[in-house]
Amino acid sequence: MLEIFYFTKFIIFQTFGFLIALIAGGIFIFIVLRKIHSLKTAILLSFVFFGMVIFVFVPRAFPTALEYPFGMTTYGPGINPSLPLANITDFFRKLKTIERASDIARDPNDVPPPITRKEPARVKLDLVTKDIISEIAPGVFVDYWTFNGTVPGPMVRVREGDTIDLTITNDLTSVAPHNIDFHAVTGPGGGAVVTNIAPGETKKASFKTLNPGLYIYHCAHANVANHMAHGMYGLILVEPKEGLPKVDKEFYVVQGEFYPSGSLGTKGLQIMDAKKLIDGQPEYIVFNGRVKGTVGNMKAEVGDTARIYVGNGGVNLISSFHVIGEIFDTVYPEGAIGKDSAIFKNVQTTIVPAGGAAIVDMKFDVPGNYILVDHALARLDRGAWGIIEVTGNDNKEIYDGVFPTPADTAKMGH
Repeated sequence: MLEIFYFTKFIIFQTFGFLIALIAGGIFIFIVLRKIHSLKTAILLSFVFFGMVIFVFVPRAFPTALEYPFGMTTYGPGINPSLPLANITDFFRKLKTIERASDIARDPNDVPPPITRKEPARVKLDLVTKDIISEIAPGVFVDYWTFNGTVPGPMVRVREGDTIDLTITNDLTSVAPHNIDFHAVTGPGGGAVVTNIAPGETKKASFKTLNPGLYIYHCAHANVANHMAHGMYGLILVEPKEGLPKVDKEFYVVQGEFYPSGSLGTKGLQIMDAKKLIDGQPEYIVFNGRVKGTVGNMKAEVGDTARIYVGNGGVNLISSFHVIGEIFDTVYPEGAIGKDSAIFKNVQTTIVPAGGAAIVDMKFDVPGNYILVDHALARLDRGAWGIIEVTGNDNKEIYDGVFPTPADTAKMGH
C-alpha cells in the first residue's frame, strides 16, 4: 500500500540512515587512520571516534531519532510539530477504519441563512474532530484532521449576545487529541483549555458571544500550528444586533497552507513535513482544503450582489484576497462589523491575516468567470485560486469584447 510505503520510507531514511552514516563514517576514519598510523593506533582512534559519537551526539539525537524530521528542536511553549513514531504506528493500526473522502472541500455555498430573530438565544453546536484521507491535488493524498469531515469545518452563524452550547467529540479513529479555540469567545484559550479531548472522548462547554464580527475557529491542541496545517479551522460569524445588509449570494472561502513531505505534485499519501512548516514553505496554498476547492460550484447572475466570508487558516502567510475583474463595493476589514466598526469602499485587494478574516461585498454587472486569488500570485501555482461563474446578459456599455471559455479564463488569469 502507498500509505505504508511512504511512511516506512521516512523511518528507514531518518533512523537507519543515521546508523548507516555512523558506521560508514567510522569505516572511513579507520581507513584514513590506518594509512598514517599503525593498526593498533588506528583501532584505538576509531574507538575514540565512536565514543565521541555515543557520548556527545547520540544523547541529543536518539530521543528524536524516531520522529520526522530527524533531530528537530523548537522553542515554543508546547511540543514541537515533528511526527513521533507512536503516531505512525497508531496511524497504521487505525488505517482501515479512517474514513476516505472523494472531496475534502467544504462547499462554499454552505452558508447558514441570515438571522432574523431580534432576541438572543441558546444555539446548539455539535462538532466532531476526525481524520479524513483525501486528495489535495490529483493523485496526492493527505491525512486531513477535520471538524465534521471537511476543510474548512462548518461555518457557524450566531447573533451578538447568543450563548453557544457546544458538544465536541473526538472520533475514535483520530490519531491525535484535539480541542477548539473560537476567536469569538472571551475566556482562556477561546475555549481550548476546557475542550481537550482524546480519541473517543466528548466534552461540553458554553460560551457567550459578546462582540459582533467574523472570526476564525481552530484546533489549539499542541502543537497548534501542526493541527491547523492539517486543516483544522473554520469561521464563526457573530451578526450584530442590527444584522447585516441583505445580499443575493453568500459564499464561504477559507485559505489554508499544507506542508507535505513530497515536493509539489508528488503522488501518493504524504505526511506533513514539520521543517517546512517551521520555515514557512508550504507546498500547497489552497481555498477550502484542496486544489480547485472552490471551482465549479460558485455561481451567480448578472445583477446579483454577493458577499464572501473569507478566512485565513494560515499558519504562516498573509492572504492578499482579490477577485479578478471585480471591485469590492464594501469591505469589512479583518471581519470587523457592527455600528462602530470602520468599513472600506471601492477596494481592489484586501488583507486577510493568518488567523483572521474579512468580509467583501460586490455586485456583478457583466457575465463571465471571475477568478478568486491570493494576489501574491506565485501562490496561484500552489493552488490558491477559485472561480465564480456569472451568467446573464452582456452590458457592452460597461464591458465589450469576446468572452473566453472557462478553460481559457483559467489559463489567462488577468
